[in-house]
Amino acid sequence: MMIRKDSGGFKDAIQTFGRSLLLPIALLAPIGMVMGICSALSQSYMIEKFPILDAAALKVIINGLKDITSIIFNNIPILFAMGVAQGMAKKEKGIAVFASVVGYLTLNTVMNVFLKETGTLADADTMAQVGQGMVLGVQTLKTEALGGLIAGLVAAKVADKFYNVELPLAFAFFGGKKSIPIITFACMIPIGLVLPIVWNILIHFLISISFIFTTKYIGSGIYYMFHRALIPFGLHHVLAAVVRFTEAGGTYLINGTEYVGILPAVNEILFNLGPNSPYWAELMPKLTSYLGGSQMLTTLFRIPAIGLAMYHTSFTKNKKMSKGVLTTCVLTAFLGNVTEPLEFSFLFISPKLFVVYCVLCGLMTIPYQMLNISIGYIRGTIFDFGIFGLMYENTHWVGLILLGVLNFVIFYFVFKFFIKKWELETPGREPFEVEESASQLLKEKNWPEIACIVIENLGGQENILKVENCISRLRVDLKDPEKVNQAGLRDSGCAGIFFPSKNHIHVVFGPHVEFVRNAVDKLMKG
Repeated sequence: MMIRKDSGGFKDAIQTFGRSLLLPIALLAPIGMVMGICSALSQSYMIEKFPILDAAALKVIINGLKDITSIIFNNIPILFAMGVAQGMAKKEKGIAVFASVVGYLTLNTVMNVFLKETGTLADADTMAQVGQGMVLGVQTLKTEALGGLIAGLVAAKVADKFYNVELPLAFAFFGGKKSIPIITFACMIPIGLVLPIVWNILIHFLISISFIFTTKYIGSGIYYMFHRALIPFGLHHVLAAVVRFTEAGGTYLINGTEYVGILPAVNEILFNLGPNSPYWAELMPKLTSYLGGSQMLTTLFRIPAIGLAMYHTSFTKNKKMSKGVLTTCVLTAFLGNVTEPLEFSFLFISPKLFVVYCVLCGLMTIPYQMLNISIGYIRGTIFDFGIFGLMYENTHWVGLILLGVLNFVIFYFVFKFFIKKWELETPGREPFEVEESASQLLKEKNWPEIACIVIENLGGQENILKVENCISRLRVDLKDPEKVNQAGLRDSGCAGIFFPSKNHIHVVFGPHVEFVRNAVDKLMKG
C-alpha cells in the first residue's frame, strides 16, 4: 500500500477547491476559442482588410456565434459559483449548486442597495472606472470570478452544516435540505454589505498608486504585473479602465488637442494620424505597451510556453490525455485573447507559482518600450498581430518577435523548473502513470460490472463514505482502509491505486473515470 503523510485538512481543501474549478474551466476553453475567432473576424478593421467578411450571410453567422458564445464569458462568476458549490459540498451537492445561484444573485442585489443608499452608485459613463458594472441586469460591483467563488463556498459550507437541520414544528417544512438556499440567502446579506467597503478601499489604493504605472519604461511592467495579479479578483478591469480613460494613464497633447488616458490618444494616432505621423514614433511605443502589444507577449508566447512546459513535465503515459486539454487552453489565448483557462489551471494548484508568473510578466514587459515596438490596439490575438503588426508600417514587429521568443524561453524553463521542484499536479502529472491499455471490461465499457468490482473490493458499500472524481481518478473516503483488496480492485481495469492519506484512496481509470463514478453512484443508491 502506498501512503503519503497526511498534510492536513487545509491542503486537502485547497486541492478540492482547485478541482472544483475544472468543470467551468473545461467549458471556457473551447467556447473562448470560438468566441475569440468570431470577435476578431467581426472587428471593423478586419472587415476593412478583408471585405468578404462584410457579406450579409457571413456577418449573421459570425455575429450570431459571437453573441451566443459571449453569454458564457459574460457570466463566468455564476459558472464558478456553481462549479465551486458542486465540488466543495460534501452533502446535497445539487441543492448546494442551486443555493450558490441564490447566493450570487443576493450578493449583487445587496451591493446594489448599498451603493444606492450610500450615494455611490456611479453613472453609466464612469462606473467602469470605480469597479461597477451591469451584472444580470443589476448595476453592482464587478467582483467578477471572486463574487462567484464567495457564493459557491458559502453555499457549500451551508449545505454541509445544515442539510439535516431540524426546526420547530411550525417551521418544520423549511428544515433539512430546504433550509440550504434560505440560509445561504441570509449569509450573503452581510457579505454584500461588507464587500463594497473593502472594494472601495482597494479601488482607492489602485488609483493612489496609478502614477507609478506611467513611469517611463518600468511603468508598463509594473502595470502588467498588477494587471495579471488582479485577475482572480476581477479588479484587472478596474485597473485597465483607470489607465485607459483617466489622468492616471497620462495626458497627451496631439496637434493642439489634449487627450486624457491611454486609449483616446491611441485612437487618434492609430486611426487618424497614421504611422508616418511624428506622434507615432514619439508615443506609440509607450501607449501600446499598456494595450494589445504587451498582451501579445502573453497570448502568443507566454501561455504557449507554459502549456509546453506542462506537457513536457507530464508523465509519459499521461501525455496523450494532457495534450488535448493544454492545446485547447493555449489556442483559446492564441486565437481568442482569453488567458484565464490556463492561468486558473495552476493558480489554485499553486498560488506561489501564480505570484512567480505575475512578477515574470511584469519584468519581461519592461523591454517593450526600449525596442520601440508600436503594435496593437486592445486585443492581443494572432489576428491583431497580423493586422496591427504586419499591415501597418513602423510597428517594429520584429522586436516583438524577438522579445516574445525570449519570453517563451524564460517562461518555459521557469515553469518547468518549479513544476518539478514543487511537484505540482498540473495536467498529466498524476502521482502514477495511466496505462493506455485497458482491461476487457473497460474496452467493452461495462461500467456496471466495473462498479460492482470497485465497491466490493473497497470493502463494500458500508465501508465507503464519499465518492468523487477528478480528470482521471476515482477519489473515495473510507471507514477502514484495511478492508481494501488491492489485487481484486485491479480486476476492474484500473491503472493504479494510491493512498494520499490514511482513509482516502485514489483509483485511476483515466479519462473514463466519470462513467465509472456514475455507475458506482447508481449502484450505491440501489
